[in-house]
Amino acid sequence: MTPAARCSAAIDVLDRILSGTPAEQALTNWGRASRFAGSGDRNAVRDLVYDALRCRRSYAALGGAQTGRGLMLGALRAAGTDPATLFTGEGHAPPPVAAAEAGRAPEGAEALDLPDWLLPQLTESLGDDLTGIAQALRQRAPVFLRVNLRRGSVAQAITALQAEGITAEPHDLADTALRVTTGARKIQTSQPYLSGLVELQDAASQAVVAALPLRDGMRVLDHCAGGGGKTLAMAARAQLSLFAHDAAPARMRDLPARAARAGARVTLTEAPEKLAPFDLILADAPCSGSGSWRRDPQGKWALTPERLAQIGAVQDAILDRLAPMVAPGGVLAYATCSLLRVENEDRIAGFLARHPGWKVHSLDRFTPLTGGDGFFLAQLVQAQA
Repeated sequence: MTPAARCSAAIDVLDRILSGTPAEQALTNWGRASRFAGSGDRNAVRDLVYDALRCRRSYAALGGAQTGRGLMLGALRAAGTDPATLFTGEGHAPPPVAAAEAGRAPEGAEALDLPDWLLPQLTESLGDDLTGIAQALRQRAPVFLRVNLRRGSVAQAITALQAEGITAEPHDLADTALRVTTGARKIQTSQPYLSGLVELQDAASQAVVAALPLRDGMRVLDHCAGGGGKTLAMAARAQLSLFAHDAAPARMRDLPARAARAGARVTLTEAPEKLAPFDLILADAPCSGSGSWRRDPQGKWALTPERLAQIGAVQDAILDRLAPMVAPGGVLAYATCSLLRVENEDRIAGFLARHPGWKVHSLDRFTPLTGGDGFFLAQLVQAQA
């Protein structure tokens, strides 16, 4: 496919997404219907689509419309490329640019690619870092790996990856984190990945686990386990009696196979209260995902004030449910991949007001300015009488 044909394909996929189709589904449907497209073409179209979704508001302003065509016009103008070089109407190229598609410079929240209604909350939460973080969220996320120390060392992982044409370097957010600089699309078919030596996991997510006071012999519950990334990261750090739970058990369907590959033992449970008490409970709670919007840009545009309020109620309910399951002297660790105070500090303040016998042991915050996703971690303990 020519660059112009890839642009046309991206316009088609974006129009489907703007009509309500999830991004991955729209890309998959296009790929299945476009057998002529090679892997390089599919990857290129995917990159165009996700870049446009991250910068949807600013590109729409530059391109003159909130459409697939408008977004691609805006993308070219943002990159300093004259759209007329690709929008020729020849072959599979998009039709030529019309005078009405001149576009304009984005302003305010639009220029930061943020929803207007959320800007005050983000300003309050991030202060002087707002602009830098917003710009980081407009960029493609780095690819990070977690070295499974049960399978080998960081140095061994780097060497094994290099043998497969994958270059990675240590990242200072976590002692197990590697940032992939070349060959990222080879990871999931590489021997280091298939053997469990490395796992795909954001560096800040690894830093959250590294901050937990894990020790051999502890009974640990990963309450909102999802696919089990943090579950396996905990398993690699200590000999634990490790349990995983998720409100949607289907999310954990791949966890047993992943655990076996990683050399870890994890017990899945739908009723963790029957297994309590636990020495440590990690609640990586459902949230806005604002810290990881560069990976899921659709989430940025789908979030509403009503949905944010609903998420806060769920977060409160999770904390209230888990408090009685923590053993005396144990830790309740609350984490989100959110940048918003309303999901982080405010939820902890509310919990402490409802549970006066608890106190904050430590708080950690990570933002995209440190390289990984945005994360918040509060470790709570029962106050001594």
